[in-house]
Amino acid sequence: MSAQQYFSRRRAVSLLSALTVAIAATGFGNVALAQSKPVLRIGYQKAASTLVLLKAHGALEKRLQAQGVEVKWAEFAAGPQLLEALNVGSVDFGYVGEAPPVFAQAAGANFVYSAYEIPTPNAEGLLVQKDSPIKTVAELKGKKIAFNKGSDVHWLVVALLKKAGLTYSDIQPVYLAPADARAAFEKGAVDAWAIWDPFQAAAEKQISARRLATGVGVVSHHQFFLSARPFAEKNGEILKVLLEEITKEGQWIRANTKEAAAQLAPIQGLDPDVIEVSLKRYEHIFKPVDAKVLDEQQRIADAFFELKLIPKKLNVKDAVLK
Repeated sequence: MSAQQYFSRRRAVSLLSALTVAIAATGFGNVALAQSKPVLRIGYQKAASTLVLLKAHGALEKRLQAQGVEVKWAEFAAGPQLLEALNVGSVDFGYVGEAPPVFAQAAGANFVYSAYEIPTPNAEGLLVQKDSPIKTVAELKGKKIAFNKGSDVHWLVVALLKKAGLTYSDIQPVYLAPADARAAFEKGAVDAWAIWDPFQAAAEKQISARRLATGVGVVSHHQFFLSARPFAEKNGEILKVLLEEITKEGQWIRANTKEAAAQLAPIQGLDPDVIEVSLKRYEHIFKPVDAKVLDEQQRIADAFFELKLIPKKLNVKDAVLK
């Protein structure tokens, strides 16, 4: 299935849920347009620790309240679903990895890159069972690898295979969301599982999964803050405040990692020690989007196009404000 078909099908299925999020967040359909008070709607994933803590601490709300701006939050299972909601106008801003924006842009999503986290290649990896005879990526030829289609680890798998002298067609991809992928992995229904933290750290701790490879030396594993283009064009000052508060939250996490893990534990449903490992694998340092990081995104887009994972060649720089 092509990326365009995939996202079209997802759009048909998830349009209702995305609109439901909008209704739940605003109270009824077009209230955000009808009311005079500006609203910032942020989409996040439970694994996105910086945004989760920003929400919990309330500093953003306090600062924007002084400017008459209301903040609303909507949780999503993963990046592709979040971007679908952003594309249909349910949220204004979100945090995803490096691959979902490529698939979304190929499917016509109208967003812009607003900022990025510096490389965190150790925060994703390719796992095998602790007693698996597989010792190298090259030994995965003909094997089943589970991962979330269109996610960061989709790019990780492509890059790891290339480094090992294999092609994408040499393996059997099994497209599963994290929870389903872990279940298949534990049952032995797949030979390997590509996943990001904190799910990676949880599998290492809870079932003694072994990291066959990580992104180190293979991919950058950037994380991106994306904005709906119409919102970004009209609300530069709101985004400026938002990114400033995100930066402060990242600085707090770096200085208070153990406390951050303790606060996240009941929210993410994981032991604090697992979360602490995960937090240490991310940098929590955010920068404005620049030419270098966009060039890296372009390489991902080109690779996915060559593999026919997206239906057309992209110019990644089209997804920035002029």
